[in-house]
Amino acid sequence: MKKILIPIDFSPCSEYASKLASRIARKSDSEIHLLHMIELPTGVVDMVSGSNFSIPESMLYIRKVRDRMIDYKAKFFPKNAGVKHSIRFQNPFEGIRSYSEKIGADLIVMGSKGHSKIEEILIGSNTEKIVRTSKSPVLVVKNAEEKFKPEKLVFASSFKEGKDKALKKLLDFTREFKSEIHLLKVNTPQKFESTQESIKRIKNFIKNYNIPKYSINVYNDSSVEKGILNFANEINSDMIALGTHGRSGISHIFNGSITKHLSKRVSQPMLTFKI
Repeated sequence: MKKILIPIDFSPCSEYASKLASRIARKSDSEIHLLHMIELPTGVVDMVSGSNFSIPESMLYIRKVRDRMIDYKAKFFPKNAGVKHSIRFQNPFEGIRSYSEKIGADLIVMGSKGHSKIEEILIGSNTEKIVRTSKSPVLVVKNAEEKFKPEKLVFASSFKEGKDKALKKLLDFTREFKSEIHLLKVNTPQKFESTQESIKRIKNFIKNYNIPKYSINVYNDSSVEKGILNFANEINSDMIALGTHGRSGISHIFNGSITKHLSKRVSQPMLTFKI
């Protein structure tokens, strides 16, 4: 992991993401890229592109944003080497995705809320879209993680054949932290599988991977998201990891409804990988 991208809007959630990313970067010796997106009125966009360069209010605003970015970098990344920042004039979703691909980000760390109706709309239009479409892994942070150490990590999956791309990416991430990975298969009344069958499926899924520390877990619950949350809380996990699908929602094993419930209720950082 060489490059970590952090989209920031100077909110408390951005600060949570920045603090956590700073720790990850120091541990993995990664380069930090801060990105602030500005959606400007047409006249200001013309000014930025060069056709209207005499608007003093717009120039002053952009200078203030730049100065704020510099102060932000000094405040939240005083111990990090190689911290870069960029201001882009673009739709946040498109801008974050394109900038991530431009720099070849190995990880995107984003803050998220998701408790109120308005915040759900914001997640749907920004964070959730990035999670669903990003080629890079995305780490979503909702709370301040002052002593974040991903020692216990839950990897939830259906463990179906051909769905192991997320596991490959997860092992790349955990290699820096020597995490213990708790492999989790949730059985529900609607999609029930015997414990023996589930264990066999998981063992077959991981047989070609060298996982230093792991456990195999089959958990029965009324829904997939409840099973993930209950299991993660029972073992006091530091992070939940999922594979994501580009068509809709947070995973190849989850539908849109489960995605919303999980994103609203989970308190741990959530790491997602597109498959």
